[in-house]
Amino acid sequence: MAEQKDQIRIKEYAEGWITEKEGTDVPGFLKLAFPVIALFCVAYIFVYMNGETTNADRGYLVQKFNEVSQSSSGLMFSVAALAIMFGVIVVVFALRKSH
Repeated sequence: MAEQKDQIRIKEYAEGWITEKEGTDVPGFLKLAFPVIALFCVAYIFVYMNGETTNADRGYLVQKFNEVSQSSSGLMFSVAALAIMFGVIVVVFALRKSH
């Protein structure tokens, strides 16, 4: 039994706060959680891209502020594209097999 414990190699990250057994795969719930979280983040960016313009109390003020400040939708779409790329990278990383 002691010989078996010596053979299991444990990798440490963050000065030992995070540990993993070498060669283990990502847990199934994380494989499901990563795409769901990425999807909700991208949806949030698109819904609130130019502020909360549909709010009953301050929606009018947000719309007027957007007119005055000339908010750039192109910039916000590029931020959304970066978020989509990051989400795809994280999902691909999570779903691939470990070495």
